[in-house]
Order: sequence, then C-alpha cells, then structure tokens
Amino acid sequence: MMTNWRPDLSQGVGPLYLKLAARIEDDIQSGVLPAGAKLPPQRNLAFDIGVTIGTVGRAYALVRERGLVSGEVGRGTYVLGRGAADEAGAGATSDAGAPSAMTDSLRTARPVAGKIRMDSTAAPDVGQGPTLERLMSELIKEHPHEAATYTRQWPAAWVEAGRSWLSAGDWRPDAGGIVPTLGGHAAILAVIAAVTQPGDKVAFEQLTFASIARSTNLIGRRVVAMETPDGTITPDAFERLCAQQHPKLVFLMPTVQNPTLDIVSEADRHAIVAIARKYNVWLLEDNIYGSLLDDGPVMLAELAPDRTFHLGGLSKVVSAGVRGGWVWCPSNFAPRVMTAHKMITGGLPFMLGELAARLVMSGEAGAVRSRVKAEIAARERLARRHFEGLDFVSHPATPFLWMKLPDPWLSGNFKKAGEDEGVLVDDEDEFKGGRSEQAFHRIRVSFTVPKGHAEVERGFAAIRRLVDSGDVGHVSYS
Repeated sequence: MMTNWRPDLSQGVGPLYLKLAARIEDDIQSGVLPAGAKLPPQRNLAFDIGVTIGTVGRAYALVRERGLVSGEVGRGTYVLGRGAADEAGAGATSDAGAPSAMTDSLRTARPVAGKIRMDSTAAPDVGQGPTLERLMSELIKEHPHEAATYTRQWPAAWVEAGRSWLSAGDWRPDAGGIVPTLGGHAAILAVIAAVTQPGDKVAFEQLTFASIARSTNLIGRRVVAMETPDGTITPDAFERLCAQQHPKLVFLMPTVQNPTLDIVSEADRHAIVAIARKYNVWLLEDNIYGSLLDDGPVMLAELAPDRTFHLGGLSKVVSAGVRGGWVWCPSNFAPRVMTAHKMITGGLPFMLGELAARLVMSGEAGAVRSRVKAEIAARERLARRHFEGLDFVSHPATPFLWMKLPDPWLSGNFKKAGEDEGVLVDDEDEFKGGRSEQAFHRIRVSFTVPKGHAEVERGFAAIRRLVDSGDVGHVSYS
C-alpha cells in the first residue's frame, strides 16, 4: 500500500538527510509508518518536502542499513516494522542528540534472540575451547608483564607465524613484508589508509565485503563499484572502471569471493595484474576463505608482488574470537601499514597477537583447520540435500552458499520472512557497498554458527519451506 506520508523536518539538528532518517525511524517506532508500508518514491518525496533527490536517497540508505526498511529495484522501499528498530537500540549519538556519523554508516539491526543464525561465517565450534584455554594459560604464566601492558614491539614469532600461515603452493612471503593485525577487517582498512589519501577512489566488486566499503567511505575515501552481470570482477569491467574512474586501489577476494563463491581463473588473474600495472592500481587480495581450499589457484601476490597486499587470518578456519590476522606488503610498505594499523585500531594486544602466533607455530591452528574443513563439508552435504532442485552455488570447503530466489520472492522480503520464521540469513543488500540499480534476487545462507547438525537442518528446513511457499503468506497489510 502506498503511503501519503510527508515528514516534518522543521525540528532536529544536523544535515537534512540525517533529519529525514531520524523522522523515518521515529515514525516507525511510533507506528505512524506500520510494517509493510511503502515509503514514497524518492523523486516524489524530494518534490513534496523541497529537498534534492540525493538527500532522500541518503536518508533511505541509512534506514535500510539500520534494518528498518527493505528496498528492491522496481518495487520500492518497504517498512520492516518496529521490531527491527527496537533491536537496533539507541545507538551512539552526538552531543546535540543526532546520530553520529559512525553510527549512521555502520549500525545495522541484527536481532539474534531465539533465532537460528545463518548470517555469519565464523569458524564452527569443533572443540577449540580446551586448546585456547591451555595456550592462554601458558602465555599468561610465561609473560605476565606483557599480558598486562601495551604491546610496544612484535616478537619475531608473530611475524614467522604470519609468514607460515600466508604461505601457499610455491609462494612463501618474505618476513620483512609481514604485519600482524587485529583480524582481517583491521588489516584491510590499514592498507587502504596507508596507500591512499582522503578523496582517492577505492574500487570494489559490486557484491563485496560491504562493511569494508562503508568503512572506506567513513575514512574519507570514495568507493567505486564494478557493475557486472554476476556482481564479481571481470577483466573487461576492471579495465573499463580503471579507464573511467582512475581508482588508486582495488579490493578483491579472487579465491572464494564473498558472497558469490566465485574463483577467478588463472587467465583472468594474469589479465587483472596486467590491467593494474597499466593503470598503476594497487591490488588488495583478501584470501580469508581461500585458506579453506586444499589446492588454491596462483595468488595475485605471487603474480604481482610489487603491487599486491595479501592478507589472511584465523576467523573462518580456527576462531573468530582470537582476531588473528596478517597482511603481507610489497617492499618498504610494511612500516606504513603497521603505523596505519596502530592509528586505526589502537594496536594489537599482546594476548591476541601471542595467542594467534602460538596457534600457528604449535601446529594447533592447522589441526583445528582440518577439523573445521571436515565439519564444513558435512554441513554443505546437508545443504545440498535440503536444497536439491533449487538454484544455488556451494562448495564443500566453504561455510556459505549463494541462493537464487524463485519468483515472486525478493531478497529483502525473504530475509524478513526468514526472521519471522526464526532463521536469519543475509539478503543481497548486505553485500552492496553502495546504492545499485541491479537486483540479483539472491540470499547468502551460512551454516557454521548453529550448534550441531540438528539445528543446521532446522534452519535449512525453514528456508526450504519459505522458498517453496512463495511470498504470498508473508506480505503485511497492517
């Protein structure tokens, strides 16, 4: 149902788009905008209240990130209801009472109580607890002072652990380029901050690790996206973007792309490297999921060590809570990335850095990874059985699948319907770093967080019921 809602922006402080976003949120909370209500088209609302279309677009994007509305190309923007807003919480505010810039950019409603979480790819629980307990106890006994203070310098073992963990095939990074980091997210942002300046353009695939794209905007860099039929990089799209937009750096997940599971062919890797050289673009290669493969393809860092930053970590294969990560840098860039990492994160705590290093150097990380891979393979087999006949992409070594929704489902509506049925999935908007007119009508279904196969199967069964039922039973007319 189309709403004739017209907000009053005479009250409040801050830019108009923040006032409009706050008014939308307030009216959802109060019930003025009920669940299922359709917000006015951006052009119409801009005319009615005397602002630019861009102002309305930014406000709509904010409330979508907060989990309050769902937007689908060709259908409009619909209110998800007060429950999503309640779960989001009050959030950070400025002294004047308006939402802070960081809250607006990154806040997202993520209700979890009583839900089966199929929206996270953290390493599954395969009994890591006793190993982590033993190693932490040992390191605190051996280094009580270091565990209680700031980390001033990195032990050589931390670098060697990173060198060991990042090595693959015939490639072994040199120790001088290794920087231990507070996980993969911190590593990526440190590299971007180290090699670009505010106002520089950073390129992403259309579907990507959207939290990084939004964080890139937050630190003053401009995000540009490659639009392709599948949302992932192709050499032609990359060259066209380089020629037109002139990015300083491109972020890629060439081995098991999130969320599409795409693995870039070796021929395309060579082409991408050649294009990066031609246009003088830095390559940032995230191999966080690639470490789950037994025989991965040649890495960009091996093909172009002079312009590739290569990162990996423990979150998907050992333990997300350890926050262990490493990035390998081209010659002479490690000090710059190390400094940027400290400025952005405050530094790597001794306990986490030492724990990550001990996990790798003791062989425990490799042993856990083997058990994690076996568990992922078992759960992926369950997925293929439950979703037989549906259109989806999966791999025995990866902790999620990418499912095409049949008509008439829209991904945002399916996500809300899944939440109502007790299962959380990610719709495609979770992987868009910015606004896009392209719709893929897909969801990502992850399966490593549920405890045990019985809970995994309950989640799969709920998703299958929804897919088969169509959306007619899940449209709100309240």
